Amino acid sequence: METTVDPYFKPLANVLSAQPHAMEKARPIDPAKVASNAEDAELVARTQAGDPAAFDRLVVKFSPRLYGLVYNMTSNHEDTNDLLQDVFAKAYRSITSFRGRSSFYTWMHTIAVNMTINFLKKRGRRFQMSLDDVDSGIQNDTEFIEKTASLSTNPSRQVSLGELQQRLNEAMQKLSSPHRAVVTMFDIQDMPHAEIAKIMGVSEGTVRSRLFYAHKELQNYLDEFRK
Repeated sequence: METTVDPYFKPLANVLSAQPHAMEKARPIDPAKVASNAEDAELVARTQAGDPAAFDRLVVKFSPRLYGLVYNMTSNHEDTNDLLQDVFAKAYRSITSFRGRSSFYTWMHTIAVNMTINFLKKRGRRFQMSLDDVDSGIQNDTEFIEKTASLSTNPSRQVSLGELQQRLNEAMQKLSSPHRAVVTMFDIQDMPHAEIAKIMGVSEGTVRSRLFYAHKELQNYLDEFRK
């Protein structure tokens, strides 16, 4: 049975190992992504022509990735489920206005990020995580256990996975919504700076600046795990 690494693990590994993760290498054109974008364009055209089944296929295709995006920003499964329904409802209502100036992938992620940021602003408070909000499966995830066990530079210090997970959740929630968004997209979903800039409607320089600040804040908050 395939295990699932907790979505928060990647930024934790990056921050604690002090890797230069705000930098990125040039990425070659991915034929699979080109084909995927072409498929999206076809399904969008069919939806705009009145085929609801085509949009259903887009929902199935984008749900896993958008769920991960929204969940990593809200840290709450119930909020994520509600928001995802609203995101797809808005996309369906607005799809006739989609003109292909960006990829449908970028368009969908822009809707999801903006709606989630607006939701977090309306919530108006720092969300305090409880362990009940964390996937219980992470406690038994072999890969997560092995990797997090090696993060501490002091082998005599045993930090429980529950404590580690809760501290990371708290650290993520201390970031502002825009900073949380760029960390989620860059560190967790492996998006390039240029794509994040399009989604956020800012320059690549702003994306890099936000990443630098967010990584610094996470490092400060999680510093005790490096001792």
